[in-house]
Amino acid sequence: MTRPSKAVCLPADQAISVRDLFTIGIGPSSSHTVGPMRAARDFAERALAIGPVAHVRCELFGSLALTGHGHATDTAILLGLAGEAPETVDPDRIGAIAAAIRERGRISFGGGKDIAFDEKEDLLFLRGKFLSGHANAMRFTARLADGAVEQAVYFSIGGGAILREDAPARSANIALRHPFSSARELLALGEAQGMTIADIVAENERAWRSDAETDAFLADVRGAMFACIARGLKGEGVLPGGLNVRRRARAVHDVLIERGPRSDPSTVFEWVSLWALAVNEENAAGGRVVTAPTNGAAGVLPAVLKYYEIFVPGANAAGSRTFLLTASAIGFLYKKRASISAAEMGCQGEVGVACSMAAAGLAAALGATNAQIENAAEIGMEHNLGLTCDPIGGLVQVPCIERNTMGAIKAINAAYLALHGDGQHVVSLDAVIETMRQTGVDMRSKYKETSLGGLAVNVVEC
Repeated sequence: MTRPSKAVCLPADQAISVRDLFTIGIGPSSSHTVGPMRAARDFAERALAIGPVAHVRCELFGSLALTGHGHATDTAILLGLAGEAPETVDPDRIGAIAAAIRERGRISFGGGKDIAFDEKEDLLFLRGKFLSGHANAMRFTARLADGAVEQAVYFSIGGGAILREDAPARSANIALRHPFSSARELLALGEAQGMTIADIVAENERAWRSDAETDAFLADVRGAMFACIARGLKGEGVLPGGLNVRRRARAVHDVLIERGPRSDPSTVFEWVSLWALAVNEENAAGGRVVTAPTNGAAGVLPAVLKYYEIFVPGANAAGSRTFLLTASAIGFLYKKRASISAAEMGCQGEVGVACSMAAAGLAAALGATNAQIENAAEIGMEHNLGLTCDPIGGLVQVPCIERNTMGAIKAINAAYLALHGDGQHVVSLDAVIETMRQTGVDMRSKYKETSLGGLAVNVVEC
């Protein structure tokens, strides 16, 4: 087996790790909740590093302004300015923290000294206004005690990732053993080195940490995914936001348990749909979820991974690791060549990407060749092209929750279709990713997480 004698260095902002793709945070949205919380916290830390802060204001633009109330962006900003992080904040305390800020009209800025904060004046939703850098934009302004003003613009670019406008590029290089920026390069690497896609990703991860640390992280991701399913199966009542959408997962679960084992093939699909339903109801309730690759699409990968572990004979921990590493490789390609932000791509960039990732992961866990894996990923996206993001009331509930169940079923179908072939197919994964990107660019903004078109305007809110 031949391998490169030394690693290839990439700029830090061009190298993507599994830790960048899978993050454990809170619902209901990675781009509208997790990203804004991280941005607000980062700004608070930067402002306090300059000096004591007397006043702070946040302005929201684009999709954040249009659907932020439904996605709890306002609460996320409050928590971030108060020094909370999505990875560590207790979901059960979020309501109390935000309520205390609102009731007192004061915020413990950066987790430290209290300053006055009038939400009506200091947290502005500028509906209809966009900044050129991205559809999800925030501008923070702090007045320091000495009268100086500090200001920064942040973009929430999907999956909880944020960019600060005019931030200097990270200078450190990341030495990847097997860098790739296209599916074609990924397949060529696998053939040249005699490696699976999962092996390629695992070796690249060594640029950041040891194999043991990566395996531990993947185990944590799997554990968080399945814990989210378990919590979702217990939840009851009406989801917050005013649409009066009742949680269904617990009732469906009770019916399936009471029914007992059955040979009817539809039972498998019912369980898979239930697991996706449970995750996305938990996400809509603001619970702890894994961005995979976003919160709005968080149910697809856990449901398909659970399918593998429960219904596939011989499933094991190594197969689950292969699933997640392979799915990561596909997610990297979408982030590099297009976007996973619904504000840029519509829901094809969220549920569509999750479906593509899950199809590849399942195919790999089932023993597919690299070519079959690439085919599965392509099928998973090809039949989600043009999928709009049109959440009713700006809430990640309708059609988002059920859309995850559909994405999970499509992913399983795509994996088995690919396994019946030899990996040769007409449309390449690179071609379908570029098609998704072009479709997202051409898609009218009202269909890209603004709640100004589609179901969002054709269904009367209850």
